[in-house]
This record gives sequence, structure tokens and C-alpha cells, in this order.
Amino acid sequence: MTKQELIGRTKKFALAIMELVSSFPKTRVADIIGHQLIRSGCSVGANYRAACRAQSRADFIHKLKIVLEETDESQYWLELAIARNLEDNAMIKALIGEAHELAAIFVSSINTARRKRQLLKEECVFYNLKSKL
Repeated sequence: MTKQELIGRTKKFALAIMELVSSFPKTRVADIIGHQLIRSGCSVGANYRAACRAQSRADFIHKLKIVLEETDESQYWLELAIARNLEDNAMIKALIGEAHELAAIFVSSINTARRKRQLLKEECVFYNLKSKL
């Protein structure tokens, strides 16, 4: 999946969460869960875009970890929405599935970035040793 495709997918996730929350009943509990869900669900895409503009590989990894945390938090609030029967469970379960898939993508990206960072470190050590010989 390309960076642009993932940006689009995270935006679609945020929009679907907004649509879901707008269908919640007008109660204090639904308002609180809805507010938190919109905050974390929209944060996934916003923070992913920030990660795409990272200044270094370490910065990229750090920002992707934040994206992963927001994705996990979104899953939590979605699970609470199911527990409180705030909306059709099928719609919420679909969003939980999407959050789970996004989390898997972000974990994979973090692991890939870590491996690349480690390879670069090993290359630097190798070249430094070679130049001293």
C-alpha cells in the first residue's frame, strides 16, 4: 500500500467514525464516547500525515508509534460503543476490523523502519572499520 493510499484510507476511517458518532443517541454517555472516538479516530490520519513528514527515520518511527496508539484507542472506544449498544453492532464491528487492519499495517511499517535503521547503523560501523584498516 502506498503512502497516498494509506492517507486516503485513514481519512476514510475518520469520516466513517464521524458518521457513526452522528448516529449515536443523544445521551451523556454517548456524547462522551463519541467525543473520544472522534478525537482518536481523526487523530490516526492526522498523525500518519505527520509521520510522512518526519525529519528522520527515528522521528518516523516515533510518530508511527503515536498513530498506532491512536488506532488502539479508537478500537477501545468502539468496543465501549458496542458494550453500551450505542449503534448497530455490524457497523461498529466493521470499524473495529478496519482499525485492526490499520494497526497491523502500522506495526509492520514500524518494524520495517526499525530494520532499515539497524541496517544503516551496521553499514556505518562496517565502513568506519574498513576506513581504519
